[in-house]
Amino acid sequence: MNTPRRLLLAAALLAALPTAALAQAWPAAKPITLIVPYTAGGSVDVNARLVAQRLGERLKQSVVIENVSGAGGAIGVAKAVNAAPDGYTLVVGPDSAIAIGKLVNPTAFRFDPLKDLAPVGLLNTAPMVLVARPGLEAQTFTDFVKLAKAKPGRYNYATSGVGTVLQLAMELLKERSGIFVTHVPYRGGAQIATDVIGDQVDLAMLVSTSAIPHVNGKRLKALGITSSKRLAALPNVPTFDEMPGLKGFDMVSWTGIFAPAKTPPAVVAHINQELNAVLQEEGVRGKLMEQGALPGSGTPEAFGRFVQAEYARNQKIVQTANIKE
Repeated sequence: MNTPRRLLLAAALLAALPTAALAQAWPAAKPITLIVPYTAGGSVDVNARLVAQRLGERLKQSVVIENVSGAGGAIGVAKAVNAAPDGYTLVVGPDSAIAIGKLVNPTAFRFDPLKDLAPVGLLNTAPMVLVARPGLEAQTFTDFVKLAKAKPGRYNYATSGVGTVLQLAMELLKERSGIFVTHVPYRGGAQIATDVIGDQVDLAMLVSTSAIPHVNGKRLKALGITSSKRLAALPNVPTFDEMPGLKGFDMVSWTGIFAPAKTPPAVVAHINQELNAVLQEEGVRGKLMEQGALPGSGTPEAFGRFVQAEYARNQKIVQTANIKE
C-alpha cells in the first residue's frame, strides 16, 4: 500500500474512533433525557413515563422525563433536534408534531422532521372513531353521507384543534365521500364529548381512548373506525375500509421515539432493541391496550419509512383541504 493510501486509511480510522467509543460506552456516562413536548398528565406523557421506567431498567441507566410544552409540540421537539447527537437526549414525537405540524404551521415548526431527527421506534398507534350526537338522524356513515349531500354545509364536526391527525382523517373522509362538513376546532378534547352528547355539535373525530367509554355507554353513536381493523372494544362498529367507496382507508394516531440526527446508528439500534422488548411486556401492553392503543414494534428503518409515508400522505391532505394554522 502506498503512503497516500495509508494516510487516508489512518485518517478514516481516526475519524471513526469517537463514534465507536461513544457507542461502546453508552449509556454508562449519565442519565438519558426523554423529552415529552407536552405538559404532564396527558396521554403522551403517561405513555412516555410507562415506557421510560422499564426502558431505564433494561438499559441500566435512568431515563428522566422532561416536559417541554408549547407551540403544539414544536418547542419540545426543537430542543431534541438541537441537542447533542450522543444518545442521551430522546424525544417522544406524536404524529401532529412530527408529520403534520410543519405542513400547517411552518413558522412554529422550523425543523425538518425527516432530516433533523433519527427515528428510533414506534411507541404505539391508536385508531380514531367518528362519533355522532344522539339526536342525529343518521345511524350509519352511509346515512350521514346522504344527509350531508342533501344539505351541504348544514352539519359540523369537532376535533381537538387545527392540524391534528383527527382533522386530517375527517378531511380525507370528506374528500373521498364528496361531502362538505364544517370543522369546529376546540382547544383540547375534554369538552368535545360533552358538547356532542348535548347535541351542540353534530359529529366529532375522537381518538379511540376517548370514544370507547361514551359509545359503550350509549351516549354517542359510532359511525366508523379509521383503522383497517375493527376495535376489540367496539366489535360492532365497522371500519371505513369496509364501506363503499372507502376501500383502503387507514389512518391512526401514533407516537414514536426519536433521537437527534447523526446519533450513532449502534446507539439507535440498542435503544430500539430494548424498546421493542419493553413493548412486549404484558404489563406495558396491557396498559396501552386499556387505552385503546396498540403497542408499536419494528426496526428504526421500518419506523423511518412509516414516518415518511405518513408525512407524504398528510401533505396531500393539507394541500387539498387548504389547512392552515
